[in-house]
Amino acid sequence: MVIYNPKEWFTFIFRLHKSDTVRKLFPMMIAIGLYAWAVAYAELNYVKIDNREYLKNLPILHSLLGFVISLLLVFRTNTAYERWWEGRKLWGALVNTSRNLAIKIHALSGETGMAEKVFFARMIPLYAQVLKSHLLSEKVRLSLDEEDHPELKTLDTVKHVPNQVARIMANRIYRLHQTGKINGHELQTLSPDLQSFTDICGACERIKNTPIPFSYSLFIKKFIFFYVMTLPLGFVFTLGYYIIPVVIFVFYVLASIEVIAEEIEDPFGGDSNDLPLQKLSENIGIHVREILN
Repeated sequence: MVIYNPKEWFTFIFRLHKSDTVRKLFPMMIAIGLYAWAVAYAELNYVKIDNREYLKNLPILHSLLGFVISLLLVFRTNTAYERWWEGRKLWGALVNTSRNLAIKIHALSGETGMAEKVFFARMIPLYAQVLKSHLLSEKVRLSLDEEDHPELKTLDTVKHVPNQVARIMANRIYRLHQTGKINGHELQTLSPDLQSFTDICGACERIKNTPIPFSYSLFIKKFIFFYVMTLPLGFVFTLGYYIIPVVIFVFYVLASIEVIAEEIEDPFGGDSNDLPLQKLSENIGIHVREILN
């Protein structure tokens, strides 16, 4: 995730960041510029004057379609940002749930003992780490202390790892209840936090595994393409060869909105504008260890 100062206008304007859409769209912008030049050259030199009257009416169609494409892009951007923000809220909830569970475990430390505090000081941050790897579709790499925690040997990285970590924590808490180290009321206090882990994981998977419908995304791309490709046909008689930078700029604006929406609609990727999952996971580990130590 890019950390920046929103008040630095000139830095934004004159510096090309690696996530800037100009870098991604530059080859297509060159191709569209060449296309606009070819259309302008052909129409200005080979189209008869009688036929030019028909082409001059095309800007009316672009004016009508411009309103439609603006509505589509606004909806597309809002939908993508809503998914990004929901992902951020879910990880914020994971941070709070981890802290709350650690605070409750610490409050019960007089009865459960130091061994339980050490166990949950490892397992709670571990859940955040494996959830991050799960959402990034990475193979989970675990450093397992099998001598102190033999339960960790049951983790199978091929299966759903976050569920396995949540199961280990739940088994530990229910074992404490069965052995009489915590009573029923204390068990009810801890259970909602354990359930929240799974709820957050499921909500993140919903965002990750349910992209924008293919037909909708495809239609917007085709709409932008044909809208830009037909711009030189009518405007060339008004703008002449100035149509070339105009078409490039229009394409840059419209396509950039779509590119940005594509990037932020999956907040759990590795792009510059995606959520800082690694940083959030590390913060959870720091906060939990501070509480339980």
